Amino acid sequence: MNDKYLTISAITRYLKYKFEQDSNLMQVYIKGEISNFKAHTTGHYYFSLKDDTSKINAIMFKTNASKLNFIPKEGMKVLVTGSIRIYEATGNYQIYVTDMIEDGVGNLYIAFEKLKKKLQAEGLFDSKYKKPLPKIPSKIGIVTASTGAAIKDILSTIERRFPLCETYLFPCLVQGENAPKDIVEKIKQADNYNLDVLIVGRGGGSFEDLNCFNDEEVARTIFNCNTPVISAVGHEIDFTIADYVSDMRAPTPTGAAEMAVPNMVDLKHNIKQYNIRLNEAMAKKVNYLKLYMDSIKNSFVIKNPNIMFENKKQTIDLLNEKLNRLIIDKLENNKIKLFQFKNNYILNNPENLYKDKKKELTNIIEKLKLVNPLNILDRGYTLTYIDDSVITSSKKIKKGSIIKTKFNDGYVLSKVEEVNK
Repeated sequence: MNDKYLTISAITRYLKYKFEQDSNLMQVYIKGEISNFKAHTTGHYYFSLKDDTSKINAIMFKTNASKLNFIPKEGMKVLVTGSIRIYEATGNYQIYVTDMIEDGVGNLYIAFEKLKKKLQAEGLFDSKYKKPLPKIPSKIGIVTASTGAAIKDILSTIERRFPLCETYLFPCLVQGENAPKDIVEKIKQADNYNLDVLIVGRGGGSFEDLNCFNDEEVARTIFNCNTPVISAVGHEIDFTIADYVSDMRAPTPTGAAEMAVPNMVDLKHNIKQYNIRLNEAMAKKVNYLKLYMDSIKNSFVIKNPNIMFENKKQTIDLLNEKLNRLIIDKLENNKIKLFQFKNNYILNNPENLYKDKKKELTNIIEKLKLVNPLNILDRGYTLTYIDDSVITSSKKIKKGSIIKTKFNDGYVLSKVEEVNK
């Protein structure tokens, strides 16, 4: 009987499953007004979105919330992107927001993203083009409004941290339709003043208020500026195109001034530390040299300089003796060789050499006669040829062959009638 009744958890899980399988709910685009907004200590945003007749709960986790360039506020009209799912603990459906922009700036934001991608593709954001800031500048330019908190914060910070630095204000419009052109003109003007650093920015405001710093011409002018540029637009969460093309981005105008100049207190402290270290290094060097000089003064050689010459003299004497021995030995060897040469048997008896060579030659001739095949012809032997080659076997003779028989006093030609093999 009770089998047909479902638990709350079961029906909630079923509905959650149905929501998650619906492709129309996986990514939705909603516009509405923020209410019950709460920024949790974890970084998550909890709020509701409502219109004239309905309301939906919403949550934006820290990873997505940290990417916003504005702080959501109660009553703010926004455009959100996210997915709708059921939260099992309460059984309520809610939207999990992944992106959010202020309603009314949607087209501006789209243009911002389009320009950002374009300039990034051209390499204007690359770190290799970023110019370093000087450690101790002497002249700083400021392109901002002549009135307002931004210029006051920058000037007071520079005065407090490094009053030795000169500041040059190039007042310009920082909001409205004519602001981009004015900013461009003032940046170009400041770039001709041989400044060490140029701060460009303004105080906080809405996305529309800061949009003049998202202008393409402003961005390219900052990029092409020969002077290192620090952007100081809005608050820490505000990002503009000017921030990406500048050499350095400051979270606030005050932060830009802190980046631009060193702290005089820190410099004095560093100079004091350098002075201490220099004195210590000099004292250490002087003590080392003093010890080195003392060691030289007290050295055995300095106190007994004759010892050095005596050692050298002894060495010279030893070398001189060695050289004399070598010369004497060489002369003795040459005398022995000369004596041996003078008493050489051949040199003293040259006729004996002739006799010996003649006898040797006679022996060689006799041996040649013995091996000469023609000499045996005197003893009745003959040599038989066929085609000028000596016949050594009867197998080489055929019937009808013409052979030549050589005697000691001539030769005879014969024709072979019969061959017995």
